Amino acid sequence: MTMTQTLKEEQKDTLVEQFRQALSEDEDVFRPLIQTVVQELLEEEMNEAIGARKGERTMGRLSYRSGYYPRTLVTRVGKIELKVPQDRQGRFCTAIFERYQRSEKALVTALIEMYIQGVSTRKVGAVAEQLCGHQFSASTISRLNKTLDEELEHFAHRRLCEEYPYVILDARYEKVRSDGLINPNAVLIAVGINWDGRREILGVEIANRESRTSWKQFLLALKKRGLHGVRLAITDNHEGLKNALREIFPETAWQRCYVHFLCNARDRLPRKGDDDCMQELRWIYDRRDRQEACRDLKAWIERWAARYPKLVDWAEEHIEETLAFYRFPKAHHKHIKSTNMLERLNQEIKRRSHVVRIFPNEASCLRLIRALCVETHEKWIEAHRYLNMIHLRDHLKTALQDQAA
Repeated sequence: MTMTQTLKEEQKDTLVEQFRQALSEDEDVFRPLIQTVVQELLEEEMNEAIGARKGERTMGRLSYRSGYYPRTLVTRVGKIELKVPQDRQGRFCTAIFERYQRSEKALVTALIEMYIQGVSTRKVGAVAEQLCGHQFSASTISRLNKTLDEELEHFAHRRLCEEYPYVILDARYEKVRSDGLINPNAVLIAVGINWDGRREILGVEIANRESRTSWKQFLLALKKRGLHGVRLAITDNHEGLKNALREIFPETAWQRCYVHFLCNARDRLPRKGDDDCMQELRWIYDRRDRQEACRDLKAWIERWAARYPKLVDWAEEHIEETLAFYRFPKAHHKHIKSTNMLERLNQEIKRRSHVVRIFPNEASCLRLIRALCVETHEKWIEAHRYLNMIHLRDHLKTALQDQAA
């Protein structure tokens, strides 16, 4: 083995160990992936035991399928529920469970390698052989990998049938290796809140950079999948994203994240500036309604204009973009005046992806982030409602009545 090969093996071992640590911090992340892989391995074992796949007609068939029985497997990432296949002659007997308990680390490592490092099917096959007691062909492992990818693709491109009155959009960057170069790639994410008040991850895509073109393509794909009924879009001040929103969803109100705005404002305050100036500007976003906020804004301008003219002029010019949330129910203000909810998701993604440091390709980067997003999406669906949308229904009804009057 050459010095270079030795270093690569050491780097791989270090990476795998880091992922094991990440798994121990939050066991829920890989549970559905492990469940999918073990279930697929059971199906492949059955295929080999009876000499045919589901629905396949072969001369060498040894038996026929006869349903499933449930089996719970306790793993380091929690309990996973499996369906163990049966055949009519009772030929099928799996060794997966016994070997899984002895070789669970190998499976976790295989998942990590399949999903993150994009290693060859030969290596994954070797790990599966340790796990299951006999060799799976490269084509079988490729099918397993394809099945997992197909599940993530199905999630990412599913039809959006209902309305999402609130949509939050943001991007984060991940380092990806491409053609021998390491470049920061933009991961574009959209979160929606439906009329049931529940959050959903609507889309996750990767782009070379965050630009008007990439955001336009992303939004067009969401619209093509059925995204409609968007009353308010909450984003940062990225010019390309704003322009794309105006073009694709022209009827949608835009809320500039007030947290980003305040950070930009602080950059215009002298280093030894009065903290009261920023605190009073922040209070504007806690008013009961727009009228009260505008009154406080006027007082803030009068108080600080002489002392910090650059900051005040800039804020007066741009603050209107951050007040759109006052046109919506007060009960929702806390959740729709910033992108904080999506920022928290991005922080969770960062916590998991930082151990990779550099993804070997775009596909591996997108796999991991989509897998994390699927996990978060399912938690949100099962959780209590994020918002009580009765407030918005009543708000819109009142607005229509006022217009009619």
